Amino acid sequence: MSEVNVHEAKTHFSKLLRRVENGEEVVIARGGKPIARLVPYQLVRPRQFGVDKGRFQVPADFDAPLPQSESDLFE
Repeated sequence: MSEVNVHEAKTHFSKLLRRVENGEEVVIARGGKPIARLVPYQLVRPRQFGVDKGRFQVPADFDAPLPQSESDLFE
C-alpha cells in the first residue's frame, strides 16, 4: 500500500487508478494524515437467504433466565 498527497492524487489520478486496477491499494493523505483509501472495486453478491435452513434449531429454553450461579458471574 502506498501513500500519496492530495496534490499528487489530483495530478496523477489516472495513473493511480491503473495501479488500483492492478490490485494495489493507495492511501490519499492531506498534511501527512490519511484521509481516503483507493481500493479495487469488488462486486458484492447479494445475500442468499435460507442457505443454512435446518442446520440449527433454537432450543426451547433459549431465552430462559440464567441459573443464579452463572448470573452472579456478571456482577
